[in-house]
Amino acid sequence: MATLSSWAREESAVNGTPSFEIDDGISGRVSPENNELWGSELPNIIGESAALRRVLDMVRVVAPTEATILINGETGTGKELIAEAIHKCSDRSNGPFVKLNCAAIPAGLLESELFGHERGAYTGAVTRGIGRFERANRGTLFLDEIGDLSLELQPKLLRVMQERQFERLGGTATIHTDVRVISATHRDLLKMVDEREFRADLFYRLSVFPINIPSLRDRCEDIRLLVHHFVRTYAANIRKTITDVSDDFMAALEQHSWPGNVRELQNFIERSVILSTGAVLSGPSPEFIYKTPQGSKRSESFTPGTLEQVEHSHILQTLQHTEGVIGGRNGAAARLGLPRTALIHKMKRLGISLASILITEDPILVDPELNGVSQKSAHPESLKPHSDTGRVCTLAEAEREYISEVLEMTSGLIAGKGGAADLLGLPPSTLRNRMKRLSIRF
Repeated sequence: MATLSSWAREESAVNGTPSFEIDDGISGRVSPENNELWGSELPNIIGESAALRRVLDMVRVVAPTEATILINGETGTGKELIAEAIHKCSDRSNGPFVKLNCAAIPAGLLESELFGHERGAYTGAVTRGIGRFERANRGTLFLDEIGDLSLELQPKLLRVMQERQFERLGGTATIHTDVRVISATHRDLLKMVDEREFRADLFYRLSVFPINIPSLRDRCEDIRLLVHHFVRTYAANIRKTITDVSDDFMAALEQHSWPGNVRELQNFIERSVILSTGAVLSGPSPEFIYKTPQGSKRSESFTPGTLEQVEHSHILQTLQHTEGVIGGRNGAAARLGLPRTALIHKMKRLGISLASILITEDPILVDPELNGVSQKSAHPESLKPHSDTGRVCTLAEAEREYISEVLEMTSGLIAGKGGAADLLGLPPSTLRNRMKRLSIRF
């Protein structure tokens, strides 16, 4: 396949636009006459590596067909860009390209998002809702993170793909649809089929034509092109003049493993451009930036604890700081930002007993609801402030910091194996609700 790469050397920088050689990317449309990619309507897909060329070859071959496609790849590799390229290279390019992330919508609402609903179908359905299958008629529907689709919804998706018809939630009228489905996942669906977490018939229906997207570490020769592209884009956005990238900085970028792939590289370059002060971009290496709050690098084998383990540890540490005092102005409940009864309930749920807490001065500081003895009678001085116990962050603050750290580790991935919810031991919907309550945006 011939690949058209537009190498452009800008003249002098205008309005802060940088001037240096960059690759504008491989973008185009399948041309039946010459089997080449041409045009400029496709999203930029940057790179010249053999691994990426193989993917684009497959795009060129499958795009004109009506086959369903399963795109496999790690998070941040550009699965959505490949899906959009397939759509725009197909005979459906004049139709809609509708996207839906199956992991981003609570399971209870996903059926309505896919198939729509009639007025009164459920509480809050005050008007008729049009689903994604109906919106994508005569176009393409891209289902991202298909591995997170619930077992309950999988046969319904299989039916509409096979029969090309469905009913809105709460409705009886059958709606016919003409939609090409492209799905994507970072999960091992075959393994999920073996573990009965994904239907085999749906898997084979989705993966008529599988495409595997290489990780950035498998096409590291594209890093230089990607860096130049992102530098030019972000420098132009904030009207900065950047004419080059230092050799040391580029070498550090090429040596980094980029577990978050192109998305991680893109975000890192944006940050570096914002912080840049000269015409030559340089800065700390990614390994220096991605350190733990204590300043030590994470090893690749580092696995975070669940959120319940973090809660247990933080509550235990706070109780040790207060020497077992729960109530009162300087008690553990006040320091953790919880009502005393709520803290006692959490302690019982997490299996924390005051007997397990190391108390240096008096071993019988207790709470009346934990063992029936009055704190005041057990130790009259226990309700006094403890000047030697420094400020301890509230439980909500500790949760916010830890969840944010895990989200950064997963490059914002919430659902799926290796996602933040999996690492924290929470269902994805619970984590999203917790993020909303704690005002965590990622």
